Amino acid sequence: MTTTAITTAPERLSFGEALLYWLRLGFISFGGPAGQIALMHEDLVERRRWISESRFLHALNYCMLLPGPEAQQLATYIGWLMHRTWGGIVAGVLFVLPSLFILIGLSWVYMAHGDVPAIAGLFYGIKPAVTALVVHAAWRVGSRTLKNAWLWGIAVAAFVAIFALQLPFPLIVLAAGVIGYVGGRVAPARFSAGGGHGKPVHTLGPALIDDHTPTPEHALFSWRRFSRVLVACLSLWAAGIGSLTALYGWDAVLTQMAWFFTKAALMTFGGAYAVLPYVFQGAVEHHQWLTAAQMIDGLALGETTPGPLIMVVSFVGYVGGWTKAIFGPDALFLSGAVAATVVTFFTFLPSFFFILLGAPFIESTHGKLGFTAPLTGITAAVVGVIVNLAVFFAYHVLWPLGLSGRFEWASALIGLAAAAALFRFKIGVIPVILASGLAGLALTFLRPLLT
Repeated sequence: MTTTAITTAPERLSFGEALLYWLRLGFISFGGPAGQIALMHEDLVERRRWISESRFLHALNYCMLLPGPEAQQLATYIGWLMHRTWGGIVAGVLFVLPSLFILIGLSWVYMAHGDVPAIAGLFYGIKPAVTALVVHAAWRVGSRTLKNAWLWGIAVAAFVAIFALQLPFPLIVLAAGVIGYVGGRVAPARFSAGGGHGKPVHTLGPALIDDHTPTPEHALFSWRRFSRVLVACLSLWAAGIGSLTALYGWDAVLTQMAWFFTKAALMTFGGAYAVLPYVFQGAVEHHQWLTAAQMIDGLALGETTPGPLIMVVSFVGYVGGWTKAIFGPDALFLSGAVAATVVTFFTFLPSFFFILLGAPFIESTHGKLGFTAPLTGITAAVVGVIVNLAVFFAYHVLWPLGLSGRFEWASALIGLAAAAALFRFKIGVIPVILASGLAGLALTFLRPLLT
């Protein structure tokens, strides 16, 4: 790539300019974490030069080690670095807010009009495509992670643990982390992180926050600041869940959602697909906020809206609030919207905590991050867990009435076509889902003519 030499850094960036950018990003952040990170790199590093490539990658490496949506955390980190705490909060919130509003609207259409033949037909085609997407996610994570027999063994053990033994997802993550830690001591070469995200390959000109730009005063680490932020973070979480408990009781739907999705947020190592089995175990099987079929439909909506894929939890919250009619049968939309908002708040709150607490340490040290061996073990286990999710989805899509019922050949063909599009032709997620939905819609209207 040929670039014109640039010798001056961009002018000082105002908070208002940054706010407009983060708002725009929230509406166009399609493509999952890889696409969102690539978009931010193109915008912030190459085009606008708000941050240098090495500082961008340094922040990204930290976010990759955290549970939670790394693209949203990266936006929070850069916003914080440029404009202090409020800059990080605005960047992180605007990365999520447009998706929340869009999903609340789509969830209402789904719950209020989901039995309309046209909408039912769209979801008939989308469900097998989602199954193919989960298989593709397992392959994508596995191809990067499972580099030797040790890691393959962890992945297989994780699949057996959740599929056959039905062990809880947090226990699997904990065991994989311990195995990774021990493995990093016994056979460090087998549990190395494997190269990171690369190094800068070309000069783009001076950036507003360049390689040698002194660390801003607000980004310097101090134990006093760490203690204040920790107290503020824990107080905010306690105030939120305490208010729900005081208003509705500990066993109320909203309170249980807040507690459950706080725990889920701490389990999202390896991306949204990794935590979905945990969400399924809790939201579908234990609390029964929604059905298995609705969970698959929600994942499809999450794939086709901007923002992190973990925003599927907003759909789970909306359906749970609607189904449980938490504000009565005459306020179903309000029930769903409030539940979706509560779930989103408690899912993303830990991400802000991790950045505001840990980023000053990362910025001040500029050292290499450790603790990669446990993360490598967890990521290997995630592959097995995602495969289990694919098996679960395939069962419910191909045999919706159970193994004694009929096999859905049409769904199988749509799923195979979606898999071919993803694996062989490298077609994007949104075109695959749209095409599959249209195929399901066509089948819905053709079936009466063919019978």
